[in-house]
Amino acid sequence: MPLASLSAYEELAAKAHGHLCAGQILGLRMALGGLRLLGIEDPTGVDRKRLVVFVEIDRCATDAISLVTGCRLGKRALKFRDFGKAAATFCDLASGRAVRLAARESARERASGPAEQLAAYREMPDDELFTVQWVRVPMPPEDLPGFRAPRELCEACGESVSFRREVVRDGRTLCRACAGERYYEAL
Repeated sequence: MPLASLSAYEELAAKAHGHLCAGQILGLRMALGGLRLLGIEDPTGVDRKRLVVFVEIDRCATDAISLVTGCRLGKRALKFRDFGKAAATFCDLASGRAVRLAARESARERASGPAEQLAAYREMPDDELFTVQWVRVPMPPEDLPGFRAPRELCEACGESVSFRREVVRDGRTLCRACAGERYYEAL
């Protein structure tokens, strides 16, 4: 689907996310800006395999970015880096170009409440709303959509590990959890 208007995306975002908030508008604008800078006009259609997006926050803006770009975790085209920043990097795999947009704190400070923020984020020019930085994002093959590799078995827990995410420690093949990167505690 070729890119739609901001108001059309607002309707879709409200349905998909459950409400429309300033974060949703920010994410919609961020995605539209990133795509425009890269020259990608049909991210969910003919250009769908060109795009990988790195998001740096797990909030409302991320849902909006996914909606506009069509990038999803399950498609391996949406990458999450928990930096706690309202920022995203849009990578064009065909050209090798990437652009990072980050919300300006000054834009948030210009609006005193949620309703004012929503209106301000709709109307502010991109250069007042975002910082823009052209960047290089190295992506090994195992991070790209469509990558296939044999699964490895963790020698400690027996679970399979995909996409070269195993760790070799002291000659043993381990999953990241068994190698000490566990985010949970067994009961």
